[in-house]
Amino acid sequence: MRGCPGLHSELKLAVPWGHIALKVWGSQKNPPVLCLHGWLDNANSFDRLIPLLPQDFCYMAMDFGGHGLSSHYNPGLPYYQQNFVSEVRRVATAFKWNQFNLLGHSFGGCVGGTFACMFPEMVDKLILLDSTPFFLDSNEMENILTYRRRNIEHTLQVEASQKKSLRAVSPEEMLQGFLNNNSHLDKDCGELILQRGTTKVDAGLVLNRDRRISWPENSFDFISKEMFVHSAKSLQASVLMIKALQGYYDVRRVNDADKAPMHFMVDTLRSTLKEVRCAAREVDGLGTCQLLAPLKFLWISWVGTTPDPKSRQASSLYGRSPDIWNI
Repeated sequence: MRGCPGLHSELKLAVPWGHIALKVWGSQKNPPVLCLHGWLDNANSFDRLIPLLPQDFCYMAMDFGGHGLSSHYNPGLPYYQQNFVSEVRRVATAFKWNQFNLLGHSFGGCVGGTFACMFPEMVDKLILLDSTPFFLDSNEMENILTYRRRNIEHTLQVEASQKKSLRAVSPEEMLQGFLNNNSHLDKDCGELILQRGTTKVDAGLVLNRDRRISWPENSFDFISKEMFVHSAKSLQASVLMIKALQGYYDVRRVNDADKAPMHFMVDTLRSTLKEVRCAAREVDGLGTCQLLAPLKFLWISWVGTTPDPKSRQASSLYGRSPDIWNI
């Protein structure tokens, strides 16, 4: 395969519960960038971004377990954030990467951030799209036990109903339901995610995702401010954070007005990382499908390549104006 990020191949990595599915752009001889999607998304999230990025990298977008085309976990096992961090390590081991770059959107950024702190010597650059390296417990302390309980109860409920066949719906109904639950997405983006997130059957389409995966907070690992400060000290990677002003500032929308946890994490990273590079820029368009030329400009500027002035012109996906912290 030639090193053209406009082309991709599909891979399956064997794991004890089945396989991890990946999409690959570019030559595997190039420096690797592992792309991690958001909650209930899949590897198609990056389809329209990666062709815009420099061609001298190998981009691999993986489906987390229970998402996209990756296998569901074995019966009896719930989904926790730590499991997905472990999947990243499995992928790195399979490709014999001693060091690589991580690009994570939303929940994928938190998985990548956790990995970068656990295995600091393995991550050269950490790029966070509308994400943070961890979830703070600042607004969730009283809820964490409830979330853990919900995860257990939901897993048991799904197991009890496994004999029921999955409900199939028409492609039109599937798309409309997806857009109703994700009002920030347009039709093209919804179709792109559902291409990999559904399977065609005689009666229509069924969702691929494991039904044990429910509300994200039920699976997240929340940490204290003290733990975050300690974890940030272990980071060896350069960190690029891109935050959408209209994106999530907290796990739950009800807490979005409280931006203190986000600012605390940014300030901590700025004061902790050895190489401090700070820049701020507002651009339009950032979201699940990553349909944004501005990220191309930021990426190229970050790695030191001459940027294309035309890449400043954004095609807005959500009409969002992100804050960008280059740390």
